[in-house]
Amino acid sequence: QKRLVLLTVLQAPEFVSFQKGDWPVSGEKIPDLVALTMGFSVQEDLSWPGLQVGPLFQRPRANVLVVVRGVDSLALPQSVASYPLENPVPFTLDSVAETVHSLFAEDTPVVLQLAPSEERLYMLGKANAVFEDLPVTLQQIRARLSQDGSVLASLPLNSLSRNAEADLLFLSEVQVLHDITALLQRHRHLAKDHSPDLYSLELSGLEELSRLYGQDSAQYRDATAILASVLQKFGEDVYGLYGNSAVVEVVTVKTFEAPLTRKSRSILQSQQTSNPGSPYNLAYKYNFNYAVIFNIVLWLMIALALAVIAVAYNLWNMDPGYDSIIYRMTNQKIRMD
Repeated sequence: QKRLVLLTVLQAPEFVSFQKGDWPVSGEKIPDLVALTMGFSVQEDLSWPGLQVGPLFQRPRANVLVVVRGVDSLALPQSVASYPLENPVPFTLDSVAETVHSLFAEDTPVVLQLAPSEERLYMLGKANAVFEDLPVTLQQIRARLSQDGSVLASLPLNSLSRNAEADLLFLSEVQVLHDITALLQRHRHLAKDHSPDLYSLELSGLEELSRLYGQDSAQYRDATAILASVLQKFGEDVYGLYGNSAVVEVVTVKTFEAPLTRKSRSILQSQQTSNPGSPYNLAYKYNFNYAVIFNIVLWLMIALALAVIAVAYNLWNMDPGYDSIIYRMTNQKIRMD
């Protein structure tokens, strides 16, 4: 059976090198893949040829992962690379979010994890102030659809209805993508700080349309085309807002092989991970100036070592009669006597 493309890299900077090929990646390894693209280390080496090692002192400013449930693949022509996904088990970016928070706690990076259909939202750092107006509950999102700037005015709905529950759920998720880019454009300073940002979005509107109308229905086909176009533009907008230094991935999966169980948590709980007495055995707090200090110390040591070698070489090969004024004056005094 032919494997369908389920992991698509929409945007990536030049220093994050994704190689084009048919190399499968396991669903449980996607959090490690996201961590590696952001320059973080992982517990187990990811022996996957699709991602090559990049520069040591360059990392993307943001990583955006969008999970689309209810479809095997989307027509995304303008992408960096696509890979088949094996073992599509549920996964979360909780470990990556905790790493970002523990290493850049002082810089308050943006961490946003959102699933509109389940009304699940987790924000950390500057995201609390930037996305405080983002509609979260389905009631809020549907109210947002009737306000100014709604996507209903610009989208070709075709067979989709504004009154059906499943159709509104799908349109609500499209509205959330639009509002996220709008808020980022309003707060452009987020893309200029030194801390990397993390976005994790889960969309299940297509899954509801498939369950209600079927995959051969006009509603499902129209929604698939709309979502592909919206995601393409969403990736381009985020990539541009972060100065062409963001990685945008899309994971499409019809159904997960196992149900996902999540425990609710608060921001206060996540802040405990940066404490020295944490049971998670986390590393010390990372300062973004580490690379600068490291380069200064390294090259200064190399310069001093070369200077010592040059001085020692010249002293060893020095002719006291010609190179030293002390011995030269002594020789003249002996001759006069």
